[in-house]
Amino acid sequence: MDCSRPRTKDPGEWLETCPDFSQPMTEQVVEWFLAWEPDLTESIKWNMLCFSGRKLIVGLSACRAHLGIAFFRGTELSDPAGLFAPAGAGNTNIRSIRVTSLAGFNRAGLRELLHAAVALDTDPTIPPAPKIKRAPLPLPAFFAQALAQGRNRIAAQRFHSLAPSCQREYIVWLSTAKLPETRRRRLNETLAALAAGRKWAQRKLANAPLPGSTSRVNVLKR
Repeated sequence: MDCSRPRTKDPGEWLETCPDFSQPMTEQVVEWFLAWEPDLTESIKWNMLCFSGRKLIVGLSACRAHLGIAFFRGTELSDPAGLFAPAGAGNTNIRSIRVTSLAGFNRAGLRELLHAAVALDTDPTIPPAPKIKRAPLPLPAFFAQALAQGRNRIAAQRFHSLAPSCQREYIVWLSTAKLPETRRRRLNETLAALAAGRKWAQRKLANAPLPGSTSRVNVLKR
């Protein structure tokens, strides 16, 4: 699922600006969806082209090397064609399909998944499956040490005020830094973003504080 900032809110413009590799596949799948379920509504959520009925049903992520098809209640759908990628360990009900070519792709299986997802969405008597709670990730030691420093008090307060899912994004990003210079750069960027009141997806805007914010942060020296 693509949680980055959307490049546009217009579905037509979004489709036109997809990466060259995935754009033809995305256009074809959109054509299929609109033919199979013409009453669905298109919108841009996060950076995905989403199709909705009562609620979100399915979304498309046009990536540089593949097309992602995410069913928002995928864990409740039968997948006899085996299109879904292996389920992760997250607390989401989303199941996804990763497409690198439509040559030989099981179009009938995708159509059945879409019809089943729409039927599920249409029936208000079937509530979504409850999310499985994930155990919180431990803070990387270097991050915990930085947050404990008085000069990073504002960053620490804003990190702890974030929703667990938003905290997790920062923790995963910091934890996957292998080289010391990468770890240092990400930590500096994280502290600056938090002090400016930014979530992980907005961290690149950390140098542009929110209106009315005068927060400053002392980052590590190189």
